[in-house]
Amino acid sequence: MPASQSRARARDRNNVLNRAEFLSLNQPPKGTQEPRSSGRKASGPSTQPPPSGDGARERRQSQQLPEEDCMQLNPSFKGIAFNSLLAIDICMSKRLGVCAGRAASWASARSMVKLIGITGHGIPWIGGTILCLVRSSTLAGQEVLMNLLLALLLDIMTVAGVQKLIKRRGPYETSPGLLDYLTMDIYAFPAGHASRAAMVSKFFLSHLVLAVPLRVLLVLWAFCVGLSRVMIGRHHITDVISGFIIGYFQFRLVELVWMSSNTCQMLISAW
Repeated sequence: MPASQSRARARDRNNVLNRAEFLSLNQPPKGTQEPRSSGRKASGPSTQPPPSGDGARERRQSQQLPEEDCMQLNPSFKGIAFNSLLAIDICMSKRLGVCAGRAASWASARSMVKLIGITGHGIPWIGGTILCLVRSSTLAGQEVLMNLLLALLLDIMTVAGVQKLIKRRGPYETSPGLLDYLTMDIYAFPAGHASRAAMVSKFFLSHLVLAVPLRVLLVLWAFCVGLSRVMIGRHHITDVISGFIIGYFQFRLVELVWMSSNTCQMLISAW
């Protein structure tokens, strides 16, 4: 034992770190804290009260927030593609809105462009259809006009319902007109004038015998009605395209539920 103790003393004496100039290296730096495990052992369960239910709930919510932020900062490919297409749609719609205000580049043509849009409004078409139905004296004409009236009412209800559900605003802050409020055409998506123009033009092309120039003019009229709604800043490009698609499907639906001549006569006599 004395020999082992003497060898240990000699080892400590020969150790460089035991010299006076190196003693500071063996001391822990000031301000350092003990490990968490020792702190937990020293402070027993009685030093800190257990967390309450509200505190635990807030802690769980704070732990979940970073994950939600990560999901928003790293969207999927579909989200990136959708946002990119939406940004392109808004940018192109604003560029085409040359008659959106009095200070626009084509502000002098705003009245004419609005007049083209009025030709696709629901109120003039419904009023004109009822007037022609009253003055019609043939069964075939009354049948076509009654189904056209059904298609127009279906268009107004469909567009109003979808617009109320989506509630998309136009590219410019333009207030709807009086006729728009009457047909509940308040929001941008889908474009009611475009859907009506597409449905009416397809209806006339299918049930009226028209010359080729009139057919071409009818298609151009439907296109100009949709374009006019973009030029005055009322709708986006995608709103008009969606309106054309909805108008076509409305025509197909009316063809499926086409009312016969007897049904039309019964409705006319009851009215």
